[in-house]
Amino acid sequence: MDAHQFTKTLSLLVILFSAAIAKDDDGWLMKAPTEVRAMEGYPVVLPCSFSHPHHTHPSSIHVVWTLGHGRTATVLFRCTSLNNSQLCQSKPNQDQRYRLEGNHRNHDISLRINSVTLKDSGRYYCRVEILGHPHTSFENTLGSRLRVEAAPRILSLSAEGTEAGFKAVCHVQGSPLPDVQWIESDGVQEGDTSFPLSQDTIGQYRASSQLLDVKPGRQYICAASNSLGKDQATLYLLPPSPERLTAKSSFSLLVLLLALALGTKLLLALGVGAWVIKRRFCIRASSVEH
Repeated sequence: MDAHQFTKTLSLLVILFSAAIAKDDDGWLMKAPTEVRAMEGYPVVLPCSFSHPHHTHPSSIHVVWTLGHGRTATVLFRCTSLNNSQLCQSKPNQDQRYRLEGNHRNHDISLRINSVTLKDSGRYYCRVEILGHPHTSFENTLGSRLRVEAAPRILSLSAEGTEAGFKAVCHVQGSPLPDVQWIESDGVQEGDTSFPLSQDTIGQYRASSQLLDVKPGRQYICAASNSLGKDQATLYLLPPSPERLTAKSSFSLLVLLLALALGTKLLLALGVGAWVIKRRFCIRASSVEH
């Protein structure tokens, strides 16, 4: 190795060592996984622990968990430990779905969420605030992403009428986002699955599919599936009943008869009018001759 290459390598090692020492000199270290997976309807624990350079634990602290980061963050859980208390007390209006799972005196501030839903998916941040020291707080800046998974569920299946005919619309939910297939007596049909229910977070686990040219008197199945399971619903469009066809035909015949009657009356009125005018003209002509 030449002198230039040796100097370059040595400089890089010094930089890496300095970065490691700077991290240690900071004194506080927050540990949390980058991702946690959970099943819908079950509890989940988001691990978070911390260490600090002091020989004694701070006597009074706040423990804070937020969904999101910065100004748009939502505070989900907050508790306070005063004067070396073993209890971290939360406010009376604290949502009971959230509670501290770990022991903060042992540097464990893990959060438990009961009965998670798909809406709980997101990135969570744990933070420790030292009371009596303004603007002193320590947070896992990368956060922990919670991925809630759920088997497919069909929310609704309906038919809509258009000028071109009928179409079937199927709304589904699940995580991973389910695949949708349309099935009828002829086999699997091609549907349009290109649009989510909305463009916000809900679009990550809800979607819609539509099948065009749906015919009355036929059965259509919307089948949704992902790696956790499947769900399906059946749609059947009733054909027009004979009574409705008869009523429609009778109504059309009635309209036709009324139109003919009105036309006949109009012709009679025009004929009578023409005869009266002609009669008056003939009488007036006879009077002039005499």
